[in-house]
Amino acid sequence: MVAAIVLSAGASSRMGSPKALLSIGGSTFIERIVSSLKATKVGKIIVVLGHDAERIQPKIDPFLVTIVLNPDYLKGQLSSLIAAIRRLQADLSQVDGVLVHLVDNPFLNSSVVNEMIDRFYQSKKLIVIPTYKGQRGHPVLLSSLLFPELLSAPLDQGAKSVVRAHPDETLEIETDDEGVVLDIDTPEDYRRYVERRHVQT
Repeated sequence: MVAAIVLSAGASSRMGSPKALLSIGGSTFIERIVSSLKATKVGKIIVVLGHDAERIQPKIDPFLVTIVLNPDYLKGQLSSLIAAIRRLQADLSQVDGVLVHLVDNPFLNSSVVNEMIDRFYQSKKLIVIPTYKGQRGHPVLLSSLLFPELLSAPLDQGAKSVVRAHPDETLEIETDDEGVVLDIDTPEDYRRYVERRHVQT
């Protein structure tokens, strides 16, 4: 199976408030992302929390997902990904890969996710990345064969260092969905993209 990992542990310092709790189309970013993942072929959903976990967790408890608390979230996104992978290691024989998504991208498209999973199994590539007009976006699908590299990668370089190390084993899937490249990091981003797109997928 492919497990989904949603990274939602950061302090959202540039936004000034938790991105996970920002409103979009009558729900929050984290609710929208988890709901979209529930409509895909992923076999398990893990949400990694850290900063403001006590405020965010009640929003996703009804979805019955796995919550992982990362006390080291200040060390960066890779620390949260590692925490999730360690949780998965008990079921490692069942996990073929992980679909990694960031909470600052609420425009997760279930159809794009399903295509990524299908192409992952068909191509047998280690990495699958959606693109929009040639620009790489999210989520990113990583084979479980990369777990040892991810677990030992420098925290300050993040998972990108592992992706860069495997250009020949990376499959890019071009999509017409601009949402794959829209990260909401600042209040200006929120006004520009969320208010404009509203509930579009």
